[in-house]
Amino acid sequence: MGTMSQKDKSVNHPRIKDLILELSQLMGPNANTAMFEEIFTDIAFIGTEHNDVGDHKLIHKALSELRKALKMFLPYRDKRKVAIFGSSRVSDSHPNYKLALELAQGLTRQNYQVITGAGGGIMAAANQGAGRENSFGLNIKLPMEQSANSFIANDPHLIEFKYFFTRKLVFIKESSATVLLPGGFGTLDEGFENLTLFQTGKCMPRPIILLDHPGDNYWDRWMDFISSMMVEQGFVNKNDLSLVYRAHSAQQAIDQILNYYKVFHSLRYIGDLTVLRLTKTLPSDLIKELNAEFQDIIVKGTLRSTPPHKQELKNKEYLELPRLSLYFDKAGFGRLNQLIAAINQA
Repeated sequence: MGTMSQKDKSVNHPRIKDLILELSQLMGPNANTAMFEEIFTDIAFIGTEHNDVGDHKLIHKALSELRKALKMFLPYRDKRKVAIFGSSRVSDSHPNYKLALELAQGLTRQNYQVITGAGGGIMAAANQGAGRENSFGLNIKLPMEQSANSFIANDPHLIEFKYFFTRKLVFIKESSATVLLPGGFGTLDEGFENLTLFQTGKCMPRPIILLDHPGDNYWDRWMDFISSMMVEQGFVNKNDLSLVYRAHSAQQAIDQILNYYKVFHSLRYIGDLTVLRLTKTLPSDLIKELNAEFQDIIVKGTLRSTPPHKQELKNKEYLELPRLSLYFDKAGFGRLNQLIAAINQA
């Protein structure tokens, strides 16, 4: 039988405590019993400490949305997915509609799947291009009802959210790349969310691509603002501009995504150690060059080839892949992205 990890998290009601322990033991053979004790304890505190029904509804709805989304994506975790954002207000004759359509078609040919907000415009184009089998829709319930587009409506790959925060979490958690086409507040909100999470280390590294057609200057003007206002005034580090890529065609965006995962596979933080999993072993002379070029983000030791960490062995995490490990400063994420780019040139 498990025990509470923190004394101050123990529920004083004896019957509730017994039920929490009993429920935690019934969560299945692979469940972390201690973790479920904490989950059920938090739920008990919500019931015993908070009398606001609105608070209860918020917690219930958020948990329900996350549960449904995790269940929906679970069978498809072996495929990488690309989150595609853009205006819901463009018609199917707009150049960016055709661009999103072509992008989604090309991604599926590369064995990727697509996630959209399930609305019209760019979202409809991406769902159309990927087809029902390879696309997902994360719709948001709005006061002025946003119905799902016809290419994802009534599909088991569609889920409706009440809260933007749970929807955003699922977009980030279930995708490996983000492509932004021109759009309004919602598109920019998602773009800044991706950049903020990457810049602060709250999500795994990913390609974030700004895509528009050759005659459009939407993202050029946006980047001008970032550079002339935010970087020049010191609000953003110049290296953070490396967190985004520009593309003027669907193929350029696809190539950037494929290249991002050409050698780099995934990243794992284990305490102070950062482990980069790769698709192939790097030669020692290249590792030496990388150490010289990126010593500014290594706080101690060197970037070095390592076997799987004991924590990775315990969880059986990509044990067949070679690795590079470093003590990354967890501040220069623009530089970390430059390191990933340099690795992918191997």
